[in-house]
Amino acid sequence: MKSNWKLLALMALLSSGVTLAAYNLLGFNKQDVIFNESSSTTPTITGRLAALTGNGPTATPNDFSTAAEAVTPTVVHIRTTITRTVRQQQVPDIFRDFFGDDFGGQSRPRRQQGQASGSGVIISKDGYIVTNNHVVQDADEVEVILTDKRSFKAKVIGTDPLTDLAVVKIEANNLPAITLGDSDALKLGEWVLAVGYPLDLESTVTAGIVSAKGRGIGILNQNARQQNDPKADTPIEAFIQTDAAINPGNSGGALVNLRGELVGINSAIASATGYYSGYGFAVPVSLVKKVSADLLKYGNVQRGYLGIMPIELNSTIAKEKGAKVGRGIYVESVVENGAAKIAGLEKGDVIIKMEGQPLDSDAQMREVIGRRRPGDVVNVTVNRNGTERDFKIELRNRNGGREVIKKTEAPTATALSSLGADFEELSAQDAKQLGVTGGVRVKKIVDGKLAETDIEEGFIIVKANGKNVKTTKDLQAALSSVKEGEGLMLIGMYPNSSRMYYYAVPV
Repeated sequence: MKSNWKLLALMALLSSGVTLAAYNLLGFNKQDVIFNESSSTTPTITGRLAALTGNGPTATPNDFSTAAEAVTPTVVHIRTTITRTVRQQQVPDIFRDFFGDDFGGQSRPRRQQGQASGSGVIISKDGYIVTNNHVVQDADEVEVILTDKRSFKAKVIGTDPLTDLAVVKIEANNLPAITLGDSDALKLGEWVLAVGYPLDLESTVTAGIVSAKGRGIGILNQNARQQNDPKADTPIEAFIQTDAAINPGNSGGALVNLRGELVGINSAIASATGYYSGYGFAVPVSLVKKVSADLLKYGNVQRGYLGIMPIELNSTIAKEKGAKVGRGIYVESVVENGAAKIAGLEKGDVIIKMEGQPLDSDAQMREVIGRRRPGDVVNVTVNRNGTERDFKIELRNRNGGREVIKKTEAPTATALSSLGADFEELSAQDAKQLGVTGGVRVKKIVDGKLAETDIEEGFIIVKANGKNVKTTKDLQAALSSVKEGEGLMLIGMYPNSSRMYYYAVPV
């Protein structure tokens, strides 16, 4: 049943996935963006909503019109274009091995363009928009259409697959920006509205209630969940579950309360058909605030690490582990020199509270940690052999330090750019599995010299003009040494084939 649930959830990712392979900040400054946020000392909603209600919000459980009218202009339609390389025909290996390339070899790849549709939410007046990572994944072009029908080309500022969030930017000013609310304050049974562009329709508003919080459904980064490494990046799933109707195209749209405040970004549905059949899931705004701020200021998400191997307790596991309590997070192990170890946590401890709140699930813990950066202090209460103890844990970064880690941009090589592709170096593990000492993978073919050849995405270059290629610098050096009138001979392999391929690239 568990695997079936994950299958349903995977089938239900809204909108076809379309993230730019590389982070791009061209034309924009890394700076803090001023968001509209509710507080006890400021109006809880934007001026539009206050104007609509006279003296402020007076929405009742039976009247959603005020919030809907205020929020709708802040939600945009996102259309993406993605180009893929496809093969029309493939000769079976058995024939190719017997007849060789004279049999016909592999057919020439074709470039195909596809389009997808999603939603986004304006979070600042100067054109920053938050959406889902899977809405803009691998997109060649991103178009944003406002409710007033104006259309803009957008740049992807940053993406985070582990929370399924992304930030894009359009060149516009004085835009209607949504007010960010407090997802922690949401109560089960509270009314919420989902606003977006489902099924390629115009702006659509649906209503429902919050049916669960902190829900983990196992759809983000399945491979990361399988890594038995407490320091590995793992997805943060603490979804708000709602029965407001959402469908493909709602991805990246707004989930708001009746005061018109953003409480979540709609991300997925649970469905056997891929269409609405009862439950939708939204990333809580508490994570949206932190992730979007990190992407804008640092270029990547600053993650703090506890440095533990956690196990979510239930009565069965508690009995197996000999825990004195039946709920909480069991510390299976602690990382040497990690944050938890330094603070004094030990194997066998059970974390029962975090920041004063009872801790019941792994998803809940990851959300709390996910809102914080390296150097932040988290207060935890631990049950150790039946006795409660309080600890202050200063989170560490992935490298064990307290400082934030800014994303470093790889320099754009003019020579490599002429090939019209994105490249990545093989990891030591991948190289070992392929039986090579190193190589450079063709991650994505955009346009240029490689598009004129039969090379397909995924091709691993191990030699260029007779010289070994282990890094992108090796490939750039080989390309730069080509004299006028000469070409570039690339030798390499595909992951699922032991055969070496030879390609002549005109440069």
